[in-house]
Amino acid sequence: MSTTDADGRIRSWNLAPSKPRFTPPPGAVDAHCHVFGPQAEFPFSPKAKYLPQDAGPDALFALRGHLGFARNVIVQASCHGTDNSATLNGIARSNGLARGVAVVDPAISDAELDALHAGGIRGVRFNFLKRLVDDAPKDKFLDVARRIERLGWHVVVYFEADILEELQPFLAAIPVPIVIDHMGRPDVTQGPDGADMTAFRRLLDSRDDIWTKVTCADRLDAAGPPYADFVRSVRPLVEAYPDRVLWGTDWPHPNMEKVLPDDGHLVDTIPEIAPTAELQHKLLVANPMRLYWAD
Repeated sequence: MSTTDADGRIRSWNLAPSKPRFTPPPGAVDAHCHVFGPQAEFPFSPKAKYLPQDAGPDALFALRGHLGFARNVIVQASCHGTDNSATLNGIARSNGLARGVAVVDPAISDAELDALHAGGIRGVRFNFLKRLVDDAPKDKFLDVARRIERLGWHVVVYFEADILEELQPFLAAIPVPIVIDHMGRPDVTQGPDGADMTAFRRLLDSRDDIWTKVTCADRLDAAGPPYADFVRSVRPLVEAYPDRVLWGTDWPHPNMEKVLPDDGHLVDTIPEIAPTAELQHKLLVANPMRLYWAD
């Protein structure tokens, strides 16, 4: 079945994900997911690098129940640019069970930041993937980071492993806690002691307020389920930094239309990378609640 509709819009998610064998602990948080549209109500940015089919809050919350999760952290998708209306709509419709991460224009006013906070936003995302964004002005990003400090927010940074060294001075200058998306996309075939994961651990060791999302086995491990290289590389990270790791589905998996990840299989990686009940509770409940629902 084609993943492209008559309007050329792409579906990147599985319509019938399997039921995971693993049961998340009560209160588990899917700490990295998105919503797309619905386009009729929340148009995509004219600068969008991909045009997805609608994947709104109803579908997200149905998946949450199917997978056994209780809450979501909705991260602004790049296809919506700096208009966070779709993300705010998802939070508003969650009955208090979702918080969010915004993408903002550096010229945003303090009043607009306050409105985002009131709408459930608790962080701002800086994207350095050139295939997704045209501009990533570090000086303006740092100004935003300074301005959100009063709100108790954090910064989420998305980059690929080959620019980690280049980003070090920028990351060191951020005055608020940092969350790194998908571990900076390391080459997991190198293993836990490979160059990419070793460099990333040095980053985590450089400050005790850098967190990371141990996510996207489907993106990082081309071999597919059971994602053996991902598990082998990521488990030591979870064990070494148990209080600074988060997990999420990445649904609806932007730009993954050639693979259509099975979210049930992704959930089943959790006990492989967090093998004890204590680690699972920190990863899925205690850590995201501390970061997103502390107030």
